Amino acid sequence: MQPVWRWLALLLCAALLLELFFVVRIAAMVVLDPASTTVQRSEAWQALRSGDIQRWRHQWVDYAQISDHLKRAVVASEDDGFVDHSGVEWDAIEKAWERNQRAEERAQAAGRAPTKIYGGSTITQQLAKNLLLSGERQFARKGQELVLAKLLELFLTKQRILEIYLNHVEWGPGVFGAEAAAGYYFGKPASRLSAAEAARLAVMLPQPKRFALQPKSTYLAQRARIIMRRMGHAALP
Repeated sequence: MQPVWRWLALLLCAALLLELFFVVRIAAMVVLDPASTTVQRSEAWQALRSGDIQRWRHQWVDYAQISDHLKRAVVASEDDGFVDHSGVEWDAIEKAWERNQRAEERAQAAGRAPTKIYGGSTITQQLAKNLLLSGERQFARKGQELVLAKLLELFLTKQRILEIYLNHVEWGPGVFGAEAAAGYYFGKPASRLSAAEAARLAVMLPQPKRFALQPKSTYLAQRARIIMRRMGHAALP
């Protein structure tokens, strides 16, 4: 049994070192702007392999240089309890799990795979996943995401979390961050986005690559009007 225990000890040490690595990375973000995320590096690698790196767009801007319209639109669309929760909304996760179960049951009855997955993730969880993890949908990855979300909330302010999120979230193929998205879709800096433009960008976030191909779709327009009505009630850090 000694070799077994030795391997278990090594695995435990490796897991602890990984968590320590995450802690150091997150603590450094108190003063250092992260240059890229796991998602960005993966997309950049794919762009390099396809020879399409010229479409890459990303530029960091400080929190004050991002329109409050965009901040409110993203909070209203993605996580309206952002300023109040501690990184995880357990009720939202439970509801998402129930919806996924119903979707899977309907799909199985129809002999097909589920077409939509409901995540129930907060902005903090989304940042944890995009910044440090892969996009695979696994229970272990989801568990790590929850731990990282708590660490982000422990070390960083809400304003800092939102700043990093808005500077790195994907808004289309090779389009990352608010400044790049504002320039790509509207030809202006993120600081000058109108309420309507901000709402349209916020609506794209769940499926940015899909909506990048249909930026004038009826669904986007309708959903953007809903978000605009909710923006006035969205609290900012």
